[in-house]
Amino acid sequence: MEQEQQKFLNDLEKKLWNSADKLRSNLDAAVYKHVVLGLVFLKYVSNSFDQRREELKADFTNPDHQDYLNSDEDLLLEELEDRDAYTEVNVFWVPEPARWSNLQDSAKLALGSSLSWGGEFKGVGKLLDDAMEAIEKDNPKLKNILNKDYGRLQLDSDKLAQLIDLIATIPFDHDTMSSKDILGHVYEYFLGGFASAEGKRGGQFYTPKSIVTTIVECLEPYNGRVYDPACGSGGFFISSEKFIEEHGGKIGQVSIYGQESNPTTWRLAAMNMVIRGIEFNLGKEPSDTLNNDQHPDLRADFVMANPPFNQSEWGGSDDDKRWTQGIPPKGNANFAWVQHMLYHLNPNGSMGLLLANGSMSSVTKNEGEIRKNLIKNDLIECMVALPGQLFTNTQIPACIWFLTKNKQEKGKKRNRQGETLFIDARNIGYMKDRVLRYFAQDDIKKIADTFHNWQQGNDYQDEAGFCYSAKLKNMEKHDYVLTPGRYVSPVEDEDDGIPIKEKVDSLTALLEAQFKEGRTLEDEIQANLVELRYEV
Repeated sequence: MEQEQQKFLNDLEKKLWNSADKLRSNLDAAVYKHVVLGLVFLKYVSNSFDQRREELKADFTNPDHQDYLNSDEDLLLEELEDRDAYTEVNVFWVPEPARWSNLQDSAKLALGSSLSWGGEFKGVGKLLDDAMEAIEKDNPKLKNILNKDYGRLQLDSDKLAQLIDLIATIPFDHDTMSSKDILGHVYEYFLGGFASAEGKRGGQFYTPKSIVTTIVECLEPYNGRVYDPACGSGGFFISSEKFIEEHGGKIGQVSIYGQESNPTTWRLAAMNMVIRGIEFNLGKEPSDTLNNDQHPDLRADFVMANPPFNQSEWGGSDDDKRWTQGIPPKGNANFAWVQHMLYHLNPNGSMGLLLANGSMSSVTKNEGEIRKNLIKNDLIECMVALPGQLFTNTQIPACIWFLTKNKQEKGKKRNRQGETLFIDARNIGYMKDRVLRYFAQDDIKKIADTFHNWQQGNDYQDEAGFCYSAKLKNMEKHDYVLTPGRYVSPVEDEDDGIPIKEKVDSLTALLEAQFKEGRTLEDEIQANLVELRYEV
């Protein structure tokens, strides 16, 4: 079954991306992603509406059903337009101007043609903006969330109409997969593709699935308040939902809080939450987290984030109450993010964030002192060094920081106070293609199991080349540098029983033979060149 599902998704990916990219023309990927994802959202809610409509119609026309309408066509049409019949089962009410079949048909009309619901056709961009406006008006949860810039972008109407036809081919029904899962996969795939197309800026909204899943599996956010202060399109929240469902829990057991400064990405995150029926609070508006905290009183059970790497010129005052471990430098926000997240962590909470590798060793402008304070105050649980090529948009090497205010609470069987776990995961994963590295599920499980076993004292052992549990004195000896390579011992080469002198003699003889062969080839090449009347 899994193979059949994967083939279905792979075929869908290939068709959608290749087709959508051909239609992109010279439109910037950062803009085009919202054009595409807005239409994907519209198609999904319209499909859900149509499916509910067919269910209602089947009931109303079935003589054996309690809601049978006795062949009254007028009453049938009236009941099929009853908004409550849709919202009571958590299906969005889709007004006539936003129904996909109407949009697809109307997109091909000549300018000035009459629309079936009233008014005249003024172009595909205006048609889509009106559709989004109509959905927002009838569904308060979507207010100010949907993209309504299709007309302003002055996109070619023919290409927009082609894009509508393309999105229409997305099958949101499958024998073994829910429409929500298909939608989530399409979103994730497009986000990854656009991150690659955008280059560096793609990192503003997309965190690789391998990293998101690793952090979620380590923190295990079963219930409580989950917070992401740099939430992008909501990847950590979606992964948390999947984790909870896979472990038999209910998404209603967590409360979602987030913040995002980019307005279009903020709306994208909200759309992601609304689609999945997740209650959320992303602040009253898009806003910069470090300078305008939208959740000042929040104390979360789990904090997860991929903040901007080495963010410069972020501002902030020296007397900010969040700077409990030291004043972060104005030229690099890494430790501002760490302390912001710590400030919003409850006394028994856990947090994980992705930072550039420099955060583990830099001593520039108070960074070394802040790191030292974090270590001496016993706030750092685990450091994970990551392999390269995990990102579509940056080659900056990265690491994961795991922190908690209460190691004693986490270590039920063994008190881990005064210790920090170091994991060197630089050799983990596989190359999905020539450019990108992925973690297999077994790779993620190895990291998470090692972390949990260390926390709880369940058969944890240091492993050469992979992990080491360091005490405070070890970290003091290394000047409070947190690079796992400083602590994790290398893997010893296997002794093959051949004496070193014998190995050197063998290699020397092989090298001499290769030199001799090289000289012979050189003589042959020169002889051939002379024959061709060339001298070297």
